[in-house]
Amino acid sequence: MVDALRHRGPEDEGLWIDREDGVALGHRRLSIIDLTAAGHQPMNSAGGRYMIAFNGEIYNHLVLREKLESASPLSTQAWRGHSDTETLLAGFEVWGVEETLKQAVGMFALAIWDRRERRLHLARDRFGEKPLYYGWAGGGFVFGSELKALKCYPGFDHQVDRDVLSLFLKFCYVPAPYSIYRGTYKLEAGCVLSLSLDGASTAPAGALFAPARHGRLAINRFWSLADVAQRGLADPIRDEQEGVARLEAALREAVRLQSFADVPVGAFLSGGIDSSTVAALMQAQSGRPIRTFTIGFEDIQFNEAVYAKEVARHLGTEHT
Repeated sequence: MVDALRHRGPEDEGLWIDREDGVALGHRRLSIIDLTAAGHQPMNSAGGRYMIAFNGEIYNHLVLREKLESASPLSTQAWRGHSDTETLLAGFEVWGVEETLKQAVGMFALAIWDRRERRLHLARDRFGEKPLYYGWAGGGFVFGSELKALKCYPGFDHQVDRDVLSLFLKFCYVPAPYSIYRGTYKLEAGCVLSLSLDGASTAPAGALFAPARHGRLAINRFWSLADVAQRGLADPIRDEQEGVARLEAALREAVRLQSFADVPVGAFLSGGIDSSTVAALMQAQSGRPIRTFTIGFEDIQFNEAVYAKEVARHLGTEHT
């Protein structure tokens, strides 16, 4: 299963197996923050309760570390490294899983094994940037970033679900929480799935069954777009000047947080409004020319390289 996902993380791999409980976590890594062995996964929490396999990045993890150090200095006084994975684990021990996810700003799909409660948690970021599939196969509960990993599990013989196929033909994609295979699902964005060990082997019945609650399994939503919209309606922006200022501040902060890395960072630049705005805000917060990249096409109808070059020259970026 891990080998099937090598393209998602070609730089490192890890396995953790609890043979007594019959639980295994596997991980492939694309190293962005903390390239040392201190960032290796699966990773155990300092107190030993949680084991995690985490795909993604938590952009505000340094802010979370400061909060953790203030809230519980004894549990975090000796950080092993500076990875956001370790920050998440410390948060789980101090605040709990859902409260930590509510405070985390980033993109993620993660699996957490709670050794004390013998319970598995799967979680996915607010907008579902990172994929996460799960289901039952061969008498076990399986999960992974792509279906090709699940298909490697012994006993995975799921057939294409004809009801879901009709959804694909209707929408031109498979909507969450379904997947193309019967008995296999996508975890919806902004949700946490929790499953106790004794419920892992019992699969639900039904073609279009989406198990919000099934026996020992429960899915809770830790973030809701509808709630955000309601808060916005209750406190609307009342003039253009305020709207422009708040939008620029939000974009500037988002670009700043996503520019932190222990590897070189660059930006794709097409010359359009969106990418030019991101590149401009990134350059404004950098002490040296940032790196920008454009893919050109021989067909002039698709080629944006000319516009990108003009924007790169105006911003003073190191352009390729």
